[in-house]
Amino acid sequence: MSSKTVEGIFYRLRVGCPWRDLPTAFGNWNAVYKRFNDWSRKEKLMGIFNALVVDPDLEWEFIDGSIVKAHQHNSGAACEQETAIGKSVAGNTSKIHMAVDACGLPIHFSVTGGEVHDCKEAPKLVAELPKGDYIVADRGYDSEALRLQIKDKGAVPVIPRKKEFNSGK
Repeated sequence: MSSKTVEGIFYRLRVGCPWRDLPTAFGNWNAVYKRFNDWSRKEKLMGIFNALVVDPDLEWEFIDGSIVKAHQHNSGAACEQETAIGKSVAGNTSKIHMAVDACGLPIHFSVTGGEVHDCKEAPKLVAELPKGDYIVADRGYDSEALRLQIKDKGAVPVIPRKKEFNSGK
């Protein structure tokens, strides 16, 4: 395997172009695609990710989720594997639940269907995090159970409370 293949994989992941539109400088698009699928199946890409997470700054850990619209051809085919594509208001979507360190560098992530709420995936995400001083999240993570889980890990939760709509005023 050449370094062009690896560069082709990273280029495609960064740009998001269809595999067939991969520039020829990276070699045959189909060879790059097959290598990517092989690495995905064998979880080598996760190994690379985990190897790159070196000495994170764990004073502050930030968690959040982001919805990614699935390509129109990405669903509908029969598949035995979990695809992490779900139905939401925006159509077929996936959601990336990410944790980053104090420098904004990724330290852990999970991918679910787009309909999965942040607060539902958060306990699994927090359980996988190394011990940090503070775990910061937005109002979407407002949950006493999550705050307790964070405190049990020895960290301080920094999560704003949701505004009360029925305050009687």
